[in-house]
Amino acid sequence: MTLTEARPVAAPEAAARARRLGRGEHGHPREWIWGYLMILPLALGLAVFYLWPIAQSIYYSFTEWGAFGGQTWVGLKNYRSFLSDPALPRAAWNTVKYSLLILLAIPFSIVFAALLNQMRGRWVGLYRTLYFIPVVSMPAAVAMVWRWLYNGDYGLINYLLSLVGIHGQHWVSDPRFTVYAMAVVGVWAVLGYNMIIFAAGLKGIPQHYYEAASIDGAGRIRQFFSITLPLLSPSIFFVSVLSVISGLQMFDTVLMMLGKSNPALAGSKTIAYLYYEDTFLNNDQGMGSAIAVVLMLVLLLLTAVQFRLQKKWVHYE
Repeated sequence: MTLTEARPVAAPEAAARARRLGRGEHGHPREWIWGYLMILPLALGLAVFYLWPIAQSIYYSFTEWGAFGGQTWVGLKNYRSFLSDPALPRAAWNTVKYSLLILLAIPFSIVFAALLNQMRGRWVGLYRTLYFIPVVSMPAAVAMVWRWLYNGDYGLINYLLSLVGIHGQHWVSDPRFTVYAMAVVGVWAVLGYNMIIFAAGLKGIPQHYYEAASIDGAGRIRQFFSITLPLLSPSIFFVSVLSVISGLQMFDTVLMMLGKSNPALAGSKTIAYLYYEDTFLNNDQGMGSAIAVVLMLVLLLLTAVQFRLQKKWVHYE
């Protein structure tokens, strides 16, 4: 039998085999049922620990809690109270400013990732580990160490500045510097994680692009802006989305670095800190839920805008 004669026979057999894979021997669905059973534990965990708390928070945002936990439906009262809170404009500005400053970690991470990719030798792994240590460190421990470094009286930073004749400031007790000081900590903390993402993206860029650019006479700087950045834009977009989300949720650094008795706390609060203050200090879970819902909506809106704008500057190979 020739190959041409065998084709009409092979086609029905392939179709029958495909039907058997999609359905049982007796014509009952089987493969897709096993697929859903495999993802069922994850779906249940997602529903119980994520979707249900979100639904509860949305419901609680329309209620007012009593001293013993009873809820009373108050409609939009919590949202009106939050939007008219005199502390909101300053907290919103601090949150936006911190989120913008945390994006400075992206160019630093790209530079360090490019340098590490060019390094050779047995010490490369050590450098990568040192850069990644802040990512796996406890935020409370990181904040306490930096609080000591920023101390205006005996901190290491002011001591080093005094060696060159510069009088240091009270970095974490002066509201003029607190947000910038916390932004430095945020940039330092995410540097290692961003470097891992960018290092993987840099390794995925084909080398023949650089070889062709070198033949055409393009230098290192021209290659970086014409090849590296455009092809690294998907990784930059991913990191920028995560950076904005983490920046808008900034809370632990404020709590641990400043403390409740710090005179700069009133001018350094963020929206996430207002949530903590209303929910756990003032025992107003309804107001806290309203703040959480507003913050979630802002995050969804900004993420949607970022996904919309990425079509104009993100280049997928």
